[in-house]
Amino acid sequence: MIKINEVALDFQTFPNGETRVDGEAILQAAAAETRNRVVLKYESDGDLIKLMFVKRFLDDHRLTASLLITYMPYSRMDRVEGSSVFTLKYAASFINTLGFEEVTVIEPHSDVTMALLDRSTARYPSVELLEQVIRETNFNAEEDYLFFPDAGAQKRYAKVKGFKQLVGFKVRDFQTGQIQKLDVVGEVAKPGFKAIIVDDLCSYGGTFLLSAERLKELGASEVFLLVGHCEKSVFQGKIPNSGLVDRVYTTDTMLDESPIDKIQMMKLGGM
Repeated sequence: MIKINEVALDFQTFPNGETRVDGEAILQAAAAETRNRVVLKYESDGDLIKLMFVKRFLDDHRLTASLLITYMPYSRMDRVEGSSVFTLKYAASFINTLGFEEVTVIEPHSDVTMALLDRSTARYPSVELLEQVIRETNFNAEEDYLFFPDAGAQKRYAKVKGFKQLVGFKVRDFQTGQIQKLDVVGEVAKPGFKAIIVDDLCSYGGTFLLSAERLKELGASEVFLLVGHCEKSVFQGKIPNSGLVDRVYTTDTMLDESPIDKIQMMKLGGM
């Protein structure tokens, strides 16, 4: 999905699969602005082509624009392992060629994203929404714990201070990519604590279920999950019916709505 100044653009498709772009709609959305904000809510690779058409059209009409990326596509492919392709590098290079005045990325997976994108800044809704989740869950900072599933998540949210923390250490099968086990680093004072798992992205939720299982073994009475991004696949995963995660808090960076009460979607515009 592409928006200009909060107006969603409607793209049509010709019978052969080519995209029809309505220039008049772009000009109407941009008419009242001297500096326009384009929003990319990535749903498929076709959105990148649409983004290019919109930005080039704005350029032709001498209209400047910034870009907000609600989820940076290919951000999980932020390094080369074996014969894997460094697709994040190429996606970032493509966006750089469009020449936006500035680029804001919501909850980047790692610092690599920001290093690859020109004129970029990051925003972390998981950190900004943590206070709200703490209130809703009656989280006690003196007795309860934040849990980071791996060292990368702990580093990503290093700015979060004043809480007891536990960190996961995942052991993977490098042939299959599956997590064989998850150890927890940190000491638990006594059972009966609440835990909030904090991370950037949830897909089917396997890592978080394993994390919740380990936290329950350590004595957690309730486990909550706070993630900046949540793919639609979460509704097909085991989290909603597992009984291990009491509630999921996420944003609308990838979802349009949440049909399940257990998964609470918070709109970025209301932060």
